[in-house]
Amino acid sequence: MSKNIIITLVFVIGFTASILGQVRTPALSSSAKVIQTVGLTDIEILYSRPSAKGRKIFGEDGLIPFDKFWRTGANSATKIIFSDDITIGGKALKKGSYTILSKPGVTSWDIYFYPYETGNWSSYVEKKPIAIITSTSQKMADKVETLTISLDHISMTSALLTIKWENTKVPIPIGVQVHEKVMKSIENVLSGPSDNDYFQAALYMHEAKIDLEKALMYIQKVTNGNTPRFFHVYREALILTDLNRKAEAIVSAKKSLELSKKAGNEDFVRLNQKLIKQLSN
Repeated sequence: MSKNIIITLVFVIGFTASILGQVRTPALSSSAKVIQTVGLTDIEILYSRPSAKGRKIFGEDGLIPFDKFWRTGANSATKIIFSDDITIGGKALKKGSYTILSKPGVTSWDIYFYPYETGNWSSYVEKKPIAIITSTSQKMADKVETLTISLDHISMTSALLTIKWENTKVPIPIGVQVHEKVMKSIENVLSGPSDNDYFQAALYMHEAKIDLEKALMYIQKVTNGNTPRFFHVYREALILTDLNRKAEAIVSAKKSLELSKKAGNEDFVRLNQKLIKQLSN
């Protein structure tokens, strides 16, 4: 075989492999994402949705036998994410990401929650779940062709995590914390700005060189308090320096120096020493 023929064959084979490598086909079970806010909590569900396609789904002669672990979806493990602590089926779950496995039964389902680690659903089967919820299954008159996991009956404090497929519906109650969070927010806002709010405002205005007198007023609301930090007082010294109030700036820098030494922060010890030397010249 000549060298030219070999090169041509290599090119053709490589070109053909390149074309084949670009072929895309739709997934047999499409991926889905559900995003819902319940009260002040964000809930996200990621799962794959198989369709019945004329098959019997649940039961001994079905696609998913009773009392056997099921990934509650297709392809990868189903994942649910909570932005805050919640209750589900009356049991507490911390905020975070979880995998859902289930065991469908004739009249009820067991739903297993595991801390999410991997999309390989079978790796969870031998692990201890963080929570197990039992929910009564319900028969529906209308058939659901494609598996649907949704959040329904949403109120300010609750929702239903609902699994529906074929003629079966499984509702699981979710409770979220609203009252405590809202009241804390109200108290924080109505009690006025915090020391950190004043510090951040002063920091921004000083760095942007905007209304230094007001920046000084803000920072002194912090430094005149009971527990000023070394970096608060150092910022006061810098603002006073830029306002050309050197004597006051030295007083603040010396106070910050002492606080820095007590805190064991050598960086601010050096910064204050440098500032005091600069202002004393």
